Amino acid sequence: MKTELELKEMVKEKYAQIALQEKESNMSSCCGSGPCSTEVYNIMSEDYSMLDGYNADADLGLGCGLPTEFALLAPKQTVVDLGSGVGNDCFIARKIVGELGKVIGIDFTPEMIEKARQNADKLGFNNVEFRQGDIENMPIAANRADVVVSNCVLNLVPNKRAVIKDIFRVLKPGGHFSISDIVLKGLLPIELQNAAEMYAGCISGAIQKADYLNYIQEAGFTQIKVQKEKAIVVPTDILQKYLDGTELEKFLHGETGIYSVTVYAQKPAACGEPEGNCC
Repeated sequence: MKTELELKEMVKEKYAQIALQEKESNMSSCCGSGPCSTEVYNIMSEDYSMLDGYNADADLGLGCGLPTEFALLAPKQTVVDLGSGVGNDCFIARKIVGELGKVIGIDFTPEMIEKARQNADKLGFNNVEFRQGDIENMPIAANRADVVVSNCVLNLVPNKRAVIKDIFRVLKPGGHFSISDIVLKGLLPIELQNAAEMYAGCISGAIQKADYLNYIQEAGFTQIKVQKEKAIVVPTDILQKYLDGTELEKFLHGETGIYSVTVYAQKPAACGEPEGNCC
């Protein structure tokens, strides 16, 4: 089993490669982890092209949901995007918060940050900023953000509890998040759990849905709800790389499921503020 540091370095190396790939290569793979399937279609990602603010140059096809669509964004807000890639969700958020708002993207892959900054420069956005950093310990002051969004990123982080706690720290009292991610129902076969491709591809790093929601509640969030859920089907030719015939049949017809979920949660408001519950 790899250490947390080894997993982080593996993900950083893989996503540095992804930053330089064409979108079509990412979309025919497992979250961009490589051209692993002969069934050329996007396994997880949603179609962003109908959203206002969409910019094709910033879309690498790596997501597993549309968190910005569910995030209840409003003008003048400060929005933080975790694992911002080359800027896709940031630019859509900026369309909503407007010139008086602020959008901050956090990513720990230098190649992603550089490409995102180039995209922001081309679009002439002065209120969209990209910072290199670890989302377990974000380079952002406490109580800074009105909204946090993220798309298919927490599953890549070994210490998910730390990320959720840091989201709580950077949100203002009364602020909220909307995050799309991959979760499990039932246990993955050990061969998939240990596969580097499956980890960089967002699957083997996923945790049980119940644990995921519990971490959010433990961090102090309220108003927790699943805004959207859909099953993820991994193509058979990918699974055959790791599972023999018997194991494959057991997995395909068993109770284990892989799901994309978009989850909303709120940081409690401070005393005296609307919906504050301590007075």
